[in-house]
Amino acid sequence: MTRDQPPDAAAENFYIHPGLERHAERRHDDAWLAERLRDPSTRLVPVWRAKNLIAGPREAPRPALPSAAGDWWRRLSRQEAFMGIADGVAYVAIDVGGVAAPEDEPALAGHGTFVDLRTTGPLMPRGDGALLAYARGLLWWHQRHRFCGVCGHTTESHEAGHRRTCGNADCGTLHFPRTDPAVIVLVHDGDRCLLGRQRIWPPGMHSVLAGFLEPGESLEMAVAREIKEEVGIEVADIRYQSSQPWPFPQSLMVGFTARATTTEIFFGDDELEDAGWYSRADLRASPEDESFRLPRRDSIARRLVDEWLAADG
Repeated sequence: MTRDQPPDAAAENFYIHPGLERHAERRHDDAWLAERLRDPSTRLVPVWRAKNLIAGPREAPRPALPSAAGDWWRRLSRQEAFMGIADGVAYVAIDVGGVAAPEDEPALAGHGTFVDLRTTGPLMPRGDGALLAYARGLLWWHQRHRFCGVCGHTTESHEAGHRRTCGNADCGTLHFPRTDPAVIVLVHDGDRCLLGRQRIWPPGMHSVLAGFLEPGESLEMAVAREIKEEVGIEVADIRYQSSQPWPFPQSLMVGFTARATTTEIFFGDDELEDAGWYSRADLRASPEDESFRLPRRDSIARRLVDEWLAADG
């Protein structure tokens, strides 16, 4: 694997908060955690059914982060998870998905509205979006691991929300938050890059190709396999670019570029509706409408495209 970017290159991607200290060493310290929850400066990051609490105008949204002071939130939360500390402020994710209608709950409605992060993330400062993404991903995992995958018994939350343990004494399996690695690749032939389109995407949306890592594969092997499977193209010069957490729902996108050694497209499955080669001139002239648009700007896919465009000056 050839690395073309400096070690901190991933910090440029959305949904990464390099200033958040997670304090994993404190997750066993119940007294310290209880003190954080009593501290009025501690901020709560509420999540309701995979949506985040948002305040501010539509064109400039911001996270609504209520203080942990008081016990109002304890009756609403069905799961808490300590996230970390940034600039001296502790953040705790809380799952309020048990509330039937948050707009009718005064303690929540007074702070903002629950919104899908995919609609607001691109409009927020990187650190704000990263906090919401972290809370969303962690609480999504909790909701889907309430039962042990080994014996089916209920699990219990431990380590400040970063581990679940099977409650069956004969099993006791430990479960940790999972992230599904996926490769995402800008394939080029020098003058053109390859973009595809899935049927389920918004009208006009085109993007670089991506796929999940399979057991026993290296990242480079996954790149070559996915491109061959989806469009029948062989690639070489596979180069790592950067990575991005993508909590929709729980992926890590590992970005690459690769040079095509063949260019004729053959659709290997029904995942793609269309795919084609595009010059830099084509992409710079993109109308960004329902006829053709580039990947959303908070995605590593967009960064891959933008850097390829910039490489030509």
